[in-house]
Amino acid sequence: MRVVVGRIGKPHGIRGQVTVESRTDEPDLRFAPGTEFVIDGPLQLLTVEAVHWHSGRLLIKFEGIHDRSWAESIRNTILEIERDPDETPQDPDEFYDDQLEGCNVELLDATPVGIVTEVIHLPSQDMLSVLRPDESEVLIPFIALFVPVVEIAQKRIVIDPPAGLLENSEA
Repeated sequence: MRVVVGRIGKPHGIRGQVTVESRTDEPDLRFAPGTEFVIDGPLQLLTVEAVHWHSGRLLIKFEGIHDRSWAESIRNTILEIERDPDETPQDPDEFYDDQLEGCNVELLDATPVGIVTEVIHLPSQDMLSVLRPDESEVLIPFIALFVPVVEIAQKRIVIDPPAGLLENSEA
């Protein structure tokens, strides 16, 4: 399964290093030396030669990118990796978006609410976009207070929404 983990930013210096905007909660794992990224189609790869943090920014040197001009030519490239669909995050309370998408959502009393169609990442918190049986959408804050149970193997999420959340959703 291919997943996006970052985007190449501007060049840094004259030896081909680039800044990378990380789109993963596991940057040390995803950007380790030797990691291969798929770019612009299935046959093109970029391999990490070296990586380090500088002033809070991730800097990467890719194999074959030797100067600033080459680094500029790959600016804004989306970095994807091939990830085993059965892989799980190291923290048992974290989940990959694709694991949550397609899960059935129900209330504490097992009343069906809908199906997760998307995980929306906002600065303050993540939201589960849930498609209800009447084709309306409701956004559920993905916090332990409102989402006490996530069972990935069963494709089941149990929610305990605050009063009015489900009633006020747009139709």
